[in-house]
Amino acid sequence: MRPPSWLNAVARTTPSSSSSSYIPLRTSAPRSSLHRPQTHAAAVLAKPMPTPSFLGSLFSSKKSTTPKMTFPVQKSNDEWQAVLSKEQFRILRQKGTEPPGTGKYDTHAPSSGTYTCAGCSAPLYTASHKFASGCGWPAYFDSIPGAVERRVDRSMGATRTEIICANCGGHLGHVFKGEGYETPTDERHCVNSVSLNFSEKEVEMEERKSVDSKV
Repeated sequence: MRPPSWLNAVARTTPSSSSSSYIPLRTSAPRSSLHRPQTHAAAVLAKPMPTPSFLGSLFSSKKSTTPKMTFPVQKSNDEWQAVLSKEQFRILRQKGTEPPGTGKYDTHAPSSGTYTCAGCSAPLYTASHKFASGCGWPAYFDSIPGAVERRVDRSMGATRTEIICANCGGHLGHVFKGEGYETPTDERHCVNSVSLNFSEKEVEMEERKSVDSKV
């Protein structure tokens, strides 16, 4: 009986177990794939490895880009040192702190008058703002409007609110809220005495705009 024609075709294309012939495996990519741009792989290889943040900050030489604050009264450190005492410069310009209980305005309790910035003479607080806190530094529950600015202070491992003179940027101290003092604002402006001067003259609010900046 003659086998069907399709069976003969299979026999011719299927190697027998005793045959030494074989079909070689393809060892190279098709020509079309060899010349195809490897865009995905190249993009992966070209992408830089991420650097851990702590290593980046450790080895980076980039300086801080925090913008420098500007104030109506501008002086260089040399100019400030020429008009301030060593202790005033340390506290007003270098953000130092006087020891508690040592400041001349700690227990100062006038019935009237104005506390001004020791650096630029700008009016900061009135006598009516002051109260006895027992903390060791002059305490005020409020300031003359627009006289004091606040800045976030993350030094010493804690977040506090620094207060500075709005006219020259001099460091005054820090402000604390919610301590339970019976004051209209429930705030305590904890100010270094060294940062202040006192005048018996009551300063009108309008005078805040005409601060003596000749020092």
